[in-house]
Amino acid sequence: MIKKFLKRVFRRSAKAKTVGNAQVIPFAMHGVLREQISYGAKRVTDGLQAAGFQAYVVGGAVRDLLLDKTPKDFDVATDATPEEVKRVFRRSRIIGRRFRLVHVMFGEELVEVATFRCMMEAEDAQTDEHGRLLRDNEFGDQEQDAARRDFTANALFYDPTTQEIYDYHRGYQDTRDQVLRIIGDPLVRYREDPVRMLRAVRLSAKLGMRLDEATAAPIAQMKSLLDNVPEARMLDEVLKMLLSGHSVECIQQLRRMNLHHGLLPLLDVIMDQPMGEKFVMLALRNTDERISQDKSVSPAFLFAALLWHEVLSDWNALVKQGERPVGAMHTAMDGVLARQKKKLAIPHRHDAVMKEIWLLQQRFEQRAGQRPYRLLEQPRFRAGFDFLLLRCASNEVDNELGLWWDEFQDASEARRQEMLQPEGAGEKKRRRRKPRKKPDAGSQPADQNDSESA
Repeated sequence: MIKKFLKRVFRRSAKAKTVGNAQVIPFAMHGVLREQISYGAKRVTDGLQAAGFQAYVVGGAVRDLLLDKTPKDFDVATDATPEEVKRVFRRSRIIGRRFRLVHVMFGEELVEVATFRCMMEAEDAQTDEHGRLLRDNEFGDQEQDAARRDFTANALFYDPTTQEIYDYHRGYQDTRDQVLRIIGDPLVRYREDPVRMLRAVRLSAKLGMRLDEATAAPIAQMKSLLDNVPEARMLDEVLKMLLSGHSVECIQQLRRMNLHHGLLPLLDVIMDQPMGEKFVMLALRNTDERISQDKSVSPAFLFAALLWHEVLSDWNALVKQGERPVGAMHTAMDGVLARQKKKLAIPHRHDAVMKEIWLLQQRFEQRAGQRPYRLLEQPRFRAGFDFLLLRCASNEVDNELGLWWDEFQDASEARRQEMLQPEGAGEKKRRRRKPRKKPDAGSQPADQNDSESA
């Protein structure tokens, strides 16, 4: 309490100074301590400055500290080239070909170091027919690097040595006002990189900042540009959205901005089916809660939940057409994943996990004989059971089924035997084929022509 009070007192009396085109915000105004910077980031900035280079903590880390949030990581920007950075730090490596960065390791912490970049002139920039930048990797100075960043709140440079913040685009004031504002002309910036529209949605939802009117206005008319974005980049941005710890707010913001149609077919399903919406929102809230508790989250499980009602819809249609349930489920799964990959390149490594979780749902209905015991031995049983609980909570299946499996997996052998249902209860009994009679030793096989004409 005393620390916060002193910060407010100092902020009233402190003033920013101007250096060139930058406002330099002193510690007395912003209150971000050097001690709040990670060990690795401080080592990188101190090392580069001692070697005669400029070095600052940049981007989301500075923004989050100003908003009293805990940064996920700390990135550094410098005027040193990647080769010069590598010479300063022994435990480092240069990564990337088009956009070269340096990863500097300090124990388990990895600090990403980028050389200042500049905005390329329109006539020199390589763009596609829609205006999307294909090449943008020219070194520049600090002011140019600030201009090429996406939002004002992300274009702040913090010097851990002086504890000053360099601000070229009034980003500090925007963080005070809780406003997310794009740098430059929104029409041009969205054409250069349409993913910025999704980033605007994600960051405003995650940070609780309102979108500046000029930043939000062009999105509705320019959303079709997202169709031109490589699938891998779309996946990366969608995963950041879903694993942000604020996925519910992100989805709701997508709806408000009318960005959900066509981005992910699953989002269209959420909007159109009340039960599907309830199921997916439960899955997202569960994911947000796990992230807030620093628990692991499986992207495969999340995608399985998000796509489930599309699979279920296709499966029901195929069964009504007379297909066998298991075969219909395989057909439905393959069809949904094929359609989804046209919009979003979900990695193939997730496909097998998703399919296993989906296929287990039918097996949970089978509670007779040895089937429940065999199901408990499945490697994905726990994931499948968690998935079943989501279905119970959304009233898709009777809650009794989830309670039965919750008790059965931890029950004694005697209790398990009591819980088992009689054969054929709740399921159709399979008709066994009668074994074909073996021909007598003295009999002759039927002539091929006779069998074809019979």
